[in-house]
Amino acid sequence: IGNLAPDMLVLTDASEHALYMIDQEIRRVFPALQITAKLLDVRDRDAVFRAMEIHRPDYVFHAAALKHVPIVEAQACEGVVTNVVGSRNVADAAAASKVDAMVMVSTDKAVNPANVMGATKRLAEAYCQAMDAAQDGIKGNTRFVTVRFGNVLGSNGSVVPLFQKQLAQGGPLTVTHPDVERFFMTIPEASRLILQALLLGSDDRRGDRGIFVLDMGEPVKIVDLAR
Repeated sequence: IGNLAPDMLVLTDASEHALYMIDQEIRRVFPALQITAKLLDVRDRDAVFRAMEIHRPDYVFHAAALKHVPIVEAQACEGVVTNVVGSRNVADAAAASKVDAMVMVSTDKAVNPANVMGATKRLAEAYCQAMDAAQDGIKGNTRFVTVRFGNVLGSNGSVVPLFQKQLAQGGPLTVTHPDVERFFMTIPEASRLILQALLLGSDDRRGDRGIFVLDMGEPVKIVDLAR
């Protein structure tokens, strides 16, 4: 996004540390870019609406989520409030502020979900698909686009930083089960997929309400990645 020279980039996060780190990183790479860093929790509906009304963004990239499968499984209500209610708050605020398009970042675990995290992301997808379909009936201008990811190598919660930490400590590397497989993609691939989906979804007026998925090839066994 920085490479595309937007008039302003508004960064939001519920984590003060994460917000500070990404703000510093982007200012270092793009010193001329106008940036606003804002503490914001998607679970706070009024705050989301206020932020959208103040900044009036053209595009919203919604990546806030609880995504650690065992933690969300153990605290299902927390997962629902962030992943489902939070996504609804962002989508409703985007429509109210007449944003051109909102991109909902989802997961391949939303396909026939076998866990709470995947189910909450599928509910959020369905809400955004319904919002996109509803725009025709209310003469709305906001498009709602969904992007599904596999595991993003090196991202927060990814297995790769865990393996790196375990290696630095002298091992061993822990694998939950020898048959566990995951699709993997890189951070640049994930970023490009978001932007490509935005363009494709914004141009698409055929009404098919597509969900965009990167072709990630064959799944990789976690035990092979560990080796």
